Amino acid sequence: MAMVHIKDLLYHAYNNRYAVGAFEIVSLDFLQAVIDAAEKARSPVILNIVEPHFGLYDLESLMTAVVNAAKRASVPVAVHMDHCGSLETVQTAIRLGCNSVMFDAATESFPVNVELTRNVVTMAHACGIPVEGEIGYVTGFAVENGEPQPEAPVYTSIEEAKAYIDKTGVDFLAVSIGTVHGRTKTKHRLDYTRLSRIQEKVNIPCVIHGGTGLTDRQFHKLIDHGVAKINYYTVLADAMVKKVQANINRGEISYQQIFAEVRETIAKEVQRCMQLLNSAGRAAEVLIQCQPWHNVEHVIVYQPSTDDQGIIQEMLYKGKQDLSKIPGVLDVQIGRSVDSNSRYTYCWLIRFAHEDVLESYKNHPTHVAYADQYFRPIAADRMTTDYEMIDTLDWREMPSHASAARVAHST
Repeated sequence: MAMVHIKDLLYHAYNNRYAVGAFEIVSLDFLQAVIDAAEKARSPVILNIVEPHFGLYDLESLMTAVVNAAKRASVPVAVHMDHCGSLETVQTAIRLGCNSVMFDAATESFPVNVELTRNVVTMAHACGIPVEGEIGYVTGFAVENGEPQPEAPVYTSIEEAKAYIDKTGVDFLAVSIGTVHGRTKTKHRLDYTRLSRIQEKVNIPCVIHGGTGLTDRQFHKLIDHGVAKINYYTVLADAMVKKVQANINRGEISYQQIFAEVRETIAKEVQRCMQLLNSAGRAAEVLIQCQPWHNVEHVIVYQPSTDDQGIIQEMLYKGKQDLSKIPGVLDVQIGRSVDSNSRYTYCWLIRFAHEDVLESYKNHPTHVAYADQYFRPIAADRMTTDYEMIDTLDWREMPSHASAARVAHST
């Protein structure tokens, strides 16, 4: 398994003067192209899902593919959801398997941005999930013609950046210093002095949104000034469109012919970007330095003290409904023993995003209320065990006791 903690990943980049590309995924072609490029370049990579583009795909279906691809990859991968506009979207991102989120309240006033971001950080950190925040506003450009959108960019305030970090506890800071989202007809003019002064104040990895249109020299200077993550999408989309258009212009008419070599075209640009960011060839050293990202399976086996199926079914239904809503819970499944002589007739299989969820789940009001009212009164005979989900690739590096971590007499 090559899905790793993004905090380890970005601090490795930050301390070793390179950046990790966060490439937006909008289809399976983009997903496969980015993974192929990363494996060919032996580069760490961030798979980026962006809330403003949810309308392009079914989110749950795409996220399943993204997380599976990350876990199968032979290079370090993090799965990040970008520009989350609400606490609910952040919770959804975590439930679907992201191990990093960016909360975007940059257009709000500073006090509101701080309050909203602090709430997100509190929830996400309880799930073991790092948070990227933003001060300042990176404007966007209309994809069709490169004309600026009505919103004017707001450069990151040096003083507010430090206060924002201290008050919210975000792990990474997205800054506005002259880049734009999307395509632009003019060259970026970046305020490196501002970035340098921000970095002196915050001393954490900075993030650049709007990597399209930057020159090789600009990429290198951004990295020299503390940027460890750069978002990249529009150039990839443009390359795909050009390839499809070229296929159509040659007279291709079938689906296979029109989309021929699309993945290879996207992958070529991704690999070029990885070379520019100096992340190519670093996969092995990053894997050594980063903790693997493992989910935890919370397993409860129990024997009801009643034979009343109405009471049992209510307990099961209510648990499935309520426990699934707790932040950090990825999945809730109910099982019944196929052996009629088993001591324990029923089980819960509850998958957590991270080991940190064990504590936050235990004390969450929804869990406490459900356990006290529905579960514990009829399930005194029970046993709970927590398992860290590992891949066979990790097995040789695991301590002999690590497959089963804790046993507790609780839910």
